[in-house]
Amino acid sequence: MTETLSVPSSPPVAADRAGRRLLRHLAEMTVAMLAGMLLLGPVWRLAAGAVGLAGALERPAVAALLMATDMSIGMAAWMWHRGHGSRATAEMVAAMYVPFLLLLVPFAAGLVGGDALMLGGHVLMVPAMVLVALRHRHEHPVPPARHPVVAAVTRRWPSGLALLMTVDTWVDPLVPSPWFLLVLPAGYLLIGTGRQAWRTPGTLPVQLAGLAGWTALAALAALAGDGPGRWLVAAGWLGHAVWDLAHHRGSRVVPRGYAEWCAVLDAVIGVTTVLAILG
Repeated sequence: MTETLSVPSSPPVAADRAGRRLLRHLAEMTVAMLAGMLLLGPVWRLAAGAVGLAGALERPAVAALLMATDMSIGMAAWMWHRGHGSRATAEMVAAMYVPFLLLLVPFAAGLVGGDALMLGGHVLMVPAMVLVALRHRHEHPVPPARHPVVAAVTRRWPSGLALLMTVDTWVDPLVPSPWFLLVLPAGYLLIGTGRQAWRTPGTLPVQLAGLAGWTALAALAALAGDGPGRWLVAAGWLGHAVWDLAHHRGSRVVPRGYAEWCAVLDAVIGVTTVLAILG
């Protein structure tokens, strides 16, 4: 008797892929929103301080709308980069603003305070984002045709991100604590462990040597005090920028995007530290 073999149907697999794509989309939106707040927050503060309106940013209504704007810009930029349609992007932007706009009514009436306005807006934003994502879950993003200059900038997004994150250091240079130098080699060790980069012979000893070197430099800078210690801090950041470039060129230990971002960040902090010392 011939035995009939059962073949698994494909719909569960397709549904699983759709679910993963949806979760990935929501995770990307969340990261883009956080990046928008992180990068644009200092810009608003600098601009408001330049025109004498720094106090206005402390008002709950203004802070809520600015936060929604920061998140919307970051999220819309990423959705454009990923090739999502303008309608989906506009609806996701609305999901950022509508919760705060709804809560501004009871806030203006004195029924809720500033903390409730901020917390409630973020809580309501989550289901609004999910609804928009579910509404457009069957759409497949189509990357738009970009101008060569825009495409080049997009490829160099780690450098742009690092420059945006360090805008305030150019305006107000400072000398970081020597112990911040320990973060530099630690990042490589953590990422390298996650990527299982130590399978390549000799890779882990080099990273451990880097950790020992920057630890010694940080300790020496802390002991040296405000005089030569500050120059050691600057040298530590600039030296790690060179370390980043070497790893970027060799595609070793960390992703090339991380090495590029770290190189620009370290170089800016190193240069602005020198400016703070000279100033």
